[in-house]
Amino acid sequence: MIDTFLKEVIAYAAGKPAENITDILSVKKYVNEFLIAKKIGLTINQTRNILYKLSDSSLVSSIRKKDKKKGWYTYFWKIEALKSLEFLSQVLLKQIEQINNQINSRESKQFYICERCNIELAEEKALLYNFTCNECGEVFKIKENIKLLKDLKRNLERTKNKLSLVNNEIEKEKEKAEKQKFKENKKLDKEKAEETRKKRAANKKLKNKSQRDDSGEPSRGDHPKGRKIINKKSKKKKVVSKKPKKNKSAKHKLKIIKAKKRR
Repeated sequence: MIDTFLKEVIAYAAGKPAENITDILSVKKYVNEFLIAKKIGLTINQTRNILYKLSDSSLVSSIRKKDKKKGWYTYFWKIEALKSLEFLSQVLLKQIEQINNQINSRESKQFYICERCNIELAEEKALLYNFTCNECGEVFKIKENIKLLKDLKRNLERTKNKLSLVNNEIEKEKEKAEKQKFKENKKLDKEKAEETRKKRAANKKLKNKSQRDDSGEPSRGDHPKGRKIINKKSKKKKVVSKKPKKNKSAKHKLKIIKAKKRR
């Protein structure tokens, strides 16, 4: 059902020849514009003109990628299903308004017709021409509106039913968009939480390093082997002064001399 509506939107916005482009454009991924041109059998410039018309009404979106070898940019296109359905909904609302105006006009006014020229005029204009056809001179006849009113009312009912179906598809697309948005937000929140966790860990590490630096202790990262370096105080050796040794032989000789005198 949605594919039929999208084709109708494309044809309404860019003309009947552009209708086949709907089968190529995807609602989930972007398609290379050269591939689109090849599949619909048009030149790249003709294809781009169609896509630009649709883009002006926000029915399609595009991204561009740079060719690493050739250096130029290539555009990729995707149909916007929700915006296209909303566009069609507005078109149908205008059609319903026009049909209602026609019904009110046929029910409240009298119309005249020249059967030879098939010219139809409202009563005010027919009066200006004295109820005579300005082309052939035939006298106008009263136009019967019974069959026309039936056709208008039938058309009005079909258009309202179609609008109802389009609005149902719009609700489905909105639900899909909400689910997709929820998934993207959840993924984004997870990435932010991970980033915050990493920042906190980095700040904690930096804070610990700063505290070690303030306490005078060398950090493990200051030494290539990651070990603490302890400054050893150089120990001074005590210098002991040596007393000169007495000559034992002289002392011994003195003792012998004193012993002899006593005798």
